[in-house]
Amino acid sequence: MTVTVDPELVQAGQSAVESGEAESVSGWVSAALEERVQRDQKLRLLGAAVASFEDEFGEITAEEIAAQQRADREQATVLRARRKGGKGTSRSK
Repeated sequence: MTVTVDPELVQAGQSAVESGEAESVSGWVSAALEERVQRDQKLRLLGAAVASFEDEFGEITAEEIAAQQRADREQATVLRARRKGGKGTSRSK
């Protein structure tokens, strides 16, 4: 098989090998493809779950999605990285 890959991606793969994150560029590419296959499969399963839910309970509305997003934001925990010379913070909203 022959594929064309953007030079930036080739460099990223080579950097991963140089830093010890990957054994080879081929292995790094294979891992990326495997992750993509798994992601696509999860998205298909999620789509099927949403379709099944909507078949039973009706279409999920934009208003319902917005309400859930608000609830998620209100319940989220915010984490911040440590700053140079300072302490990181963690707080709940």
